[in-house]
Amino acid sequence: MYLVVKTIITVIIIVAISEIARRSSFIAGILASIPLTSALAITWLYFDTKEIKPVVDLTNSILLLIPPSLTFFVVLPLALKKLDFIYSIFISIIATVLVYWLYIALLSRLGIRL
Repeated sequence: MYLVVKTIITVIIIVAISEIARRSSFIAGILASIPLTSALAITWLYFDTKEIKPVVDLTNSILLLIPPSLTFFVVLPLALKKLDFIYSIFISIIATVLVYWLYIALLSRLGIRL
């Protein structure tokens, strides 16, 4: 039952943002830019474990992984100017995955473990 409640709350937030985007991309942008997914994941992790260390570790990993995640938001609008939506999303996801891979390889070479 707990897993169902977590899923429902998470889905409601995501669907609400997409519905708000129909009316105001600015307000939806504000809501989407707030780290809701991270906050939910951190909250669920804490309630599941009742421990601070996994929360701190997850938070540090999220912070380290913000730079490559920005790739998606740079590539998508550029691709949309030239290509269909589906192709643009696909290219943006592939570019983001590649940048994540390179970034994690770089962090590993620097001795930073996630």
